[in-house]
Amino acid sequence: MTLARSLLLALAAWAAGAQAAPDPFKSTYQPAASAPTLIRNATVLDGTGRRLDGADVLMRDGKIAAIGTGLAAEGATVVDAQGRWVTPGLIDVHSHLGVYASPGVNAHQDGNEATDPVTAGVWAEHGVWPQDPGFYTAIAGGVTTLQVLPGSANLIGGRGVTLRNVAGTTMQEMKFPGAPHGLKMACGENPKRVYGDKGRAPSTRMGNVAGYRQAFADAQDYRRQWEKYERELAAYETQQQGSSARRKKSDADAKPPTMPKRDLRLETLVGAMNGEIQVHIHCYRADEMAVMLDLAREFGFKVAAFHHGVEAYKIADRLAQEGVCGALWADWWGFKMEAYDAIWENIAFVDAPANGCAIVHSDSAEGIQRLNQEAAKAMSRGERAGLTIPPERAIRWITSNAARSLGVAGEVGTLEPGKRADVVIWNRDPFSVYALAERVYVDGAVRYDRAAPPAKPESDFLLGQPAGGAL
Repeated sequence: MTLARSLLLALAAWAAGAQAAPDPFKSTYQPAASAPTLIRNATVLDGTGRRLDGADVLMRDGKIAAIGTGLAAEGATVVDAQGRWVTPGLIDVHSHLGVYASPGVNAHQDGNEATDPVTAGVWAEHGVWPQDPGFYTAIAGGVTTLQVLPGSANLIGGRGVTLRNVAGTTMQEMKFPGAPHGLKMACGENPKRVYGDKGRAPSTRMGNVAGYRQAFADAQDYRRQWEKYERELAAYETQQQGSSARRKKSDADAKPPTMPKRDLRLETLVGAMNGEIQVHIHCYRADEMAVMLDLAREFGFKVAAFHHGVEAYKIADRLAQEGVCGALWADWWGFKMEAYDAIWENIAFVDAPANGCAIVHSDSAEGIQRLNQEAAKAMSRGERAGLTIPPERAIRWITSNAARSLGVAGEVGTLEPGKRADVVIWNRDPFSVYALAERVYVDGAVRYDRAAPPAKPESDFLLGQPAGGAL
């Protein structure tokens, strides 16, 4: 085979996957070695909506092997969890750990590429600092998986990355294998303020929507260019097949089509339109969420979740009907005009319809440590409004519903045989204000143990710092 022919085949193979948002920064995550472990006699919230009292959870080879009562496992390490509660590892779908790292200095401000309203070509993972101490305090709160997103300065801020909350020297050592990227978009006040204050577009909500539409229209054209190239390349390949004796001179003289120039910004948007990238939109007001759902219909992409959404309760039925999650705070409100019309029952009302998908998120290096307490607030407010929200339902807000929005529900978010053994043992009902994560397992290995200091991870950044010092 000639070099030219080899190159053509390589280009054809690349072109065939060019719109599949290939990941050249592959995960190198490897689960830690773990021994078979049997957790006995716990109150288990499995994330599917079930509560099992006096139940056992068996972990083997980094997976959930069984869940039930009276389980036996020869040779397994037995953990007596009498009086304890067990849940799946918690999942935060909206974090900026690593891109707005601690300590909060200008050198650590890597979350907003505020140089253009559309920066879809940037990836949050390229700004993640694995030594951010926030990762270590988050696992003490039971968080085993998190999505790190760009900030909300831009209409389209770039790709988010889903991480395993484990210590790593590189981002790739933390990257969740096979998890789809997220696409961070933002509507409302933030982008129009950032660019309007600079005398640039967008400066209004009209300009915001025009900016999204133009970006996706450009992406549609980009996709058509690649589709045309692939058709022409396939025709050329077919034309060149067969013996040289049977080919016409015009066939022999034919030249391969010219590959379009890659555009990383448009490549990301094509990935979103093709359903390969999960779309997450920072959006507060109900009317704007409705516009964004219409935008998604116009350009053929699916919204995975609206984030913050203090007015999501106003369109809870539509969100449920269209299978869109609301990733929400329990009680943040009033810090700007679009956050004004919030109610404390928001999460409960978004959860209430059939197929409702409510998620409790943090958007905070402090809040991520207390997702269980934030969920408890929303649970309490919903019950005051007359809704019945038992713990086995509310736990989904920080486990299985979050996994669904990230596209990783097949691997995490519930305690089911075959899934990753991400497990938290709590000292009591996790929705108690006194609840603490006693032990946290990631892929069946202990990654945090409150009672065993050597199992408490610490950032390299903090080593040698005096207690209560640098941070």
